[in-house]
Amino acid sequence: MMATILAVDDDAKIRGLLATLLARKGHHVLTANHGQQGIDLFRRERPQATILDFEMPEMDGLAVLKEIRAIDPLAPVIMLTGAGTEEREARARALGVTDFLAKGFSLHELGAALKKVLPSSEPNQPLSGRRA
Repeated sequence: MMATILAVDDDAKIRGLLATLLARKGHHVLTANHGQQGIDLFRRERPQATILDFEMPEMDGLAVLKEIRAIDPLAPVIMLTGAGTEEREARARALGVTDFLAKGFSLHELGAALKKVLPSSEPNQPLSGRRA
């Protein structure tokens, strides 16, 4: 099932990798190279899932996640962790992050994370029943 997925990362290589892998799976991919651009795209496009980097200049992933939560409290968000500390992951969990994906992830790990957050393709399944 095709979904619109937003990838927010200041690293062009990671953005390119995510865009390529997700497009190959048939998804429509939006990319943002900084937090504010990600928030603007999220607000305008309302993606079914967002993949968000923790470490970005000016506005980090937690600040972006906070803004996304203000727009849509239940939007699925996967945080990319590089040298993520447990304390920061705990703060992301408190903000309702859906899942974590360590940088250096495999295609299988990316697929598994998306499978968790995207609604299943079963017909007549209400989306409102989903809880993170």
